Amino acid sequence: MDIEIKKRESKGFAIAREGETKAGVMTFSISGPELIIIDHTEVEKAYKGKSVGKQLLMAIVEWAREDNIKIIPLCPFANTMFKKMEDIQDVLKS
Repeated sequence: MDIEIKKRESKGFAIAREGETKAGVMTFSISGPELIIIDHTEVEKAYKGKSVGKQLLMAIVEWAREDNIKIIPLCPFANTMFKKMEDIQDVLKS
């Protein structure tokens, strides 16, 4: 699974692909140089139950750590993952 993060002005997304096939996407808004808001996660039917959403979130968390960015998870999936996974809460906006 290849995951790429793209940023454009005030919006961005992480996209997961297997070869040429899109597996899922997680979108976010850029609220400043040190804050993003994850607002949506979508996984294609063929990839449900294969941890695609978690892989997308982890790619965003890694990028946030590297660039000293905090995250507000408005997306229900991302919010649930932050509650379950203590090891990623360091990038959570308090």
